[in-house]
Amino acid sequence: MRFKRKKTNSLTETGMEISCSEKSAQEENSIELLRSLDAAEDEMQTFYDEMTMSDDLNKTEIIVQTKLASFRRASSNILKAYQRIAIINDELSARWNDLAKSKRRKIIPAPPPNAVIDLAEKNPDYFARGISPYKLLLVFYIGSFLGVAIELLWCFLTRGYIESRSGLVVGPLNPLYGFGAVAFTVALYRFRNKGRWISFLGGMFVGSIVEYFCSWGQEFVVGSRSWDYSDMPFNLNGRICLLYSAFWGILGVFLIKTVYPWLAKFILKIPNRAGKWITWIFGAIYAVDCILTLFALLRWSQRVNFVETTNPFWQFFDSAFPNERMEKIYANMEFN
Repeated sequence: MRFKRKKTNSLTETGMEISCSEKSAQEENSIELLRSLDAAEDEMQTFYDEMTMSDDLNKTEIIVQTKLASFRRASSNILKAYQRIAIINDELSARWNDLAKSKRRKIIPAPPPNAVIDLAEKNPDYFARGISPYKLLLVFYIGSFLGVAIELLWCFLTRGYIESRSGLVVGPLNPLYGFGAVAFTVALYRFRNKGRWISFLGGMFVGSIVEYFCSWGQEFVVGSRSWDYSDMPFNLNGRICLLYSAFWGILGVFLIKTVYPWLAKFILKIPNRAGKWITWIFGAIYAVDCILTLFALLRWSQRVNFVETTNPFWQFFDSAFPNERMEKIYANMEFN
């Protein structure tokens, strides 16, 4: 059986040629396949009679096994074709929904479609194309800040007061959100033009892993924990739980469908040379902040355990980052 290829209409300079009743080549091929299966079922009815009346068992077995092997291969090919058609259908639907929403929403601007970002980033000279190191570093810096800002707003709306959610001792920055933003971007980038359900599942998985290992790493390095879900249902060692994993899934959809396109559009406006310099300068500042934070936390841990020091190096951290300041920055931290 030979499948036909039907010429499809495309965008032209004069507009879009559309025929709502037009069948795709894949649809016509699927119809032909169904017809061939009707014929195959009729043929098999005849073969069943021949098989039943056959006296040569060995010869019949060879024929049966040959047919079974062929049917298994056909089933595998049809399954692969179904999966690929489903993927194409999902991507076309997602791309169109994103594009239509961005063009139809007037009062509150919709995020630019990822497909539009992809088109703009085809310039080979652009310094932050795709998920290049420059793009990921900028996503890390911005994610570190936006995560803290969102947490502060959430705390205010749910509790009525502002409480620090910073992860570093200088500035409203938290590497957990930065790493989370990068992990989400890397893991979900390939699905940016797919349906939201796959971003949700990917967000649940990636966010839970990041949260678990950040909790484990904090406890391993400084002997403290900033969150504990032991009293929540379906938790794993108190580090993650099903409810917050679902929140990570929602965040995954929000990040790859809303936050990432806005970030990418903003980054696109940065000139190449300036963008590279800005990335490295922010990287140096962030690295210094991380080093200060590590030593400040280590010294705080020592003070909690009544460890005195005469070392000028540690005395600097005693004066610059006393317990009162550290408790304000890390309001929920508890030492073991």
